[in-house]
Amino acid sequence: MQQLSPLPDIESLTAFVAVAEDGSFNAAGRRLHRDATVVSRRVQNLEQRLGVRLLERSTRSVALTEAGEIYLQRIRPLLQGLMTAGQETERFSNGEPQGRLRLALPGSFGRMWLMPLLVEFRAAYRGVTLDVAFSNRFVDLIGEGFDLAVRLGVLPDSRLVSRKLADRKRMIVASPSYLQRHAAPPTPNDLAGHDCLIFSGKPNPYLWEFIMPSGAQLSVPVSGPFISDDAEALVLAAISGHGLLYATDWLVGRELTDGRLVRILEDYPVPDEGGVYVVHPSTQLVPNKTRAFADWITDRFSKSLPWSQA
Repeated sequence: MQQLSPLPDIESLTAFVAVAEDGSFNAAGRRLHRDATVVSRRVQNLEQRLGVRLLERSTRSVALTEAGEIYLQRIRPLLQGLMTAGQETERFSNGEPQGRLRLALPGSFGRMWLMPLLVEFRAAYRGVTLDVAFSNRFVDLIGEGFDLAVRLGVLPDSRLVSRKLADRKRMIVASPSYLQRHAAPPTPNDLAGHDCLIFSGKPNPYLWEFIMPSGAQLSVPVSGPFISDDAEALVLAAISGHGLLYATDWLVGRELTDGRLVRILEDYPVPDEGGVYVVHPSTQLVPNKTRAFADWITDRFSKSLPWSQA
């Protein structure tokens, strides 16, 4: 004969406690919104699993056996604890967002444009603790335990859920002081006579790409006095008049607004298929804190791009 597991299911335990507290199967059935026969069958299954009678039954009443009394005292606080744990855990998917939200943000972009928004988000959602990592690499959200990331560029195919927050635009900029000393190049082919600031984090950093009026793409070799993997450092060099900069609109938004940098070669667009994305794992059972942040930042970017209002 196959031995039944002594570990009962929650429904059987709930049925037993209801019968013990209400004194009858009919009353327990009304409490649990189940037929009395269903409640009785669940208690019988529990007794069979335990190998002991928990209730003495008669045509008029139900009474606890000695084993039933002991068992009730033990499992009642456990069931209450399970109910409390379920209610507390449910708040992570329903109701007010709460808990620690781990974010992976791109370095310069995150510090310049996302950090001010994070402060606003935290003010709106006091139950959320923000744990923010700044890095220009594409972190493994699942493997490294991140809830959500903001990414720049072209997204690889993956199982992550993504929303596009904004397009990004590449451009060539220079300071007015540089252009006073060196006339702006009329075409990309004239870059050979200019100092160019080289971002070493760019693929092929010594080649700048342009789209010609014919639609053809042109790659122009460049060189210059500064090479760096820090885009913000190169912006400072450009403001100081040390050369032309191959930049992104969000990187130089403030400087374009206040006139410290100006665009050149505007008739020759710089190709870029990239954008700004918010990504997170899965579409099922997404924690409320993750969903709230993704919705919130999407709404903020849909109203205006921070760098366009600089």
